[in-house]
Amino acid sequence: MSSVPRSVAVAATDGMLHFELALAYEVFGSAPATLPGPWYDVRVCGTHAVRVGRFLLEPDCGFDQLAHADTVIVPALADVDEDPPADLVEAVRAAHESGARVVSLCTGVFVLAAAGLLDGLCATTHWAHTEELAARYPRVKVDPDVLYVDNGSVLTSAGKAAAMDLCLHLVRRDHGSVIANVVARRLVVPPHRAGGQAQFVTTPVPAQDSHPLAELFPWVMRRLDQPLTVEDLARQANMSSRHLARHFRSVTGTTPLQWLLTQRIRRAQELLETTGDSVDTIASAAGMGTATTLRRHFHRTIGVPPDAYRRTFRA
Repeated sequence: MSSVPRSVAVAATDGMLHFELALAYEVFGSAPATLPGPWYDVRVCGTHAVRVGRFLLEPDCGFDQLAHADTVIVPALADVDEDPPADLVEAVRAAHESGARVVSLCTGVFVLAAAGLLDGLCATTHWAHTEELAARYPRVKVDPDVLYVDNGSVLTSAGKAAAMDLCLHLVRRDHGSVIANVVARRLVVPPHRAGGQAQFVTTPVPAQDSHPLAELFPWVMRRLDQPLTVEDLARQANMSSRHLARHFRSVTGTTPLQWLLTQRIRRAQELLETTGDSVDTIASAAGMGTATTLRRHFHRTIGVPPDAYRRTFRA
């Protein structure tokens, strides 16, 4: 795809957290073996050798190169009580003015906010710092309950693992869900997590196969082409619909119907990318019933009609 943003600049400065920085480099710096076209060209940008946690990092180039990148990644800052480095703030602002897509991971959002890129926009960060972000930058609409926010040219993620969610979202946006799934499979992480970070504030993330819905999820995924109802899911899980809804909210952060709709949309995305089937056929395979229903939900969720999506990712 000729329109894929190729150059990715990862900003690096003293006091950043190594997890988010390394995560971004791993996602965008390693091309999938099955990639049909070009991948990203990643550079680490900084003004000097950077101390990142216990590691010393040698940047490839200076902050001036941020303005020449298609995508700028700002990893997390360890100390949000201090003002972000002024040279980094100015470089990020200049990059955005030059047309770059600017992305913050976790507390990197404080750099974007200081640069004025989030004024009037919705944004998020780690749940432990959302109140501080809202208090310091009142013009930013802070949403503490989501994993990431995509404003088009400015994107922000919640804490830690949510940075992976946002990076995979960018891959999905640029290369489609099939390639994003390949990347996620290599990293042994889910390609998409439903719900928001509120589910992680007071309750632990359930270990794989240990939560009450562990057997229900694969059962549903094998039957997405069927007209499933909440009652069907509750019956299969051997619990009441009300009990099922409580478990869904706890595990996924959303309702059974919304989770089911998300899985159907993602199945439709994969079929649009990988097959020449008609929209009617895909609607049936994804359990959406009719092409009209698929088009309505697909456009509302993805932002473009199924036909336009197919043209983009099969160009």
